[in-house]
Amino acid sequence: MAETTVRFHLDEHVDGPITAGLRAHRIDVTTTPDAGLSGADDLDHVTFALREGRVIVTHDADFLRLAAEGIEHAGVCYCHTEKYAIGELLRALLLVHSCFTAEEMRNRVEWL
Repeated sequence: MAETTVRFHLDEHVDGPITAGLRAHRIDVTTTPDAGLSGADDLDHVTFALREGRVIVTHDADFLRLAAEGIEHAGVCYCHTEKYAIGELLRALLLVHSCFTAEEMRNRVEWL
């Protein structure tokens, strides 16, 4: 199977500057509004991200619960809202993007 680059989907709680920063680095990213998922259930985000092959970036621990329940996903990058400043979170995501393929992230949870 050919290796593919990690692409991200940011849930509604992730700050806009993260989106801008990832896009400035030419990383493929969608947001909740981009995907038409404003107000959608977390499982809808997981379904969208899996279908599109996108790793979910979130501050919402509910995604950790879904992963722990065995729900198939394209990957989850979780960071507590108060752990990092925006620039630090951006650097962590850039590291994930440079270190993992999409296949390696499938059903993987990265605690940032």
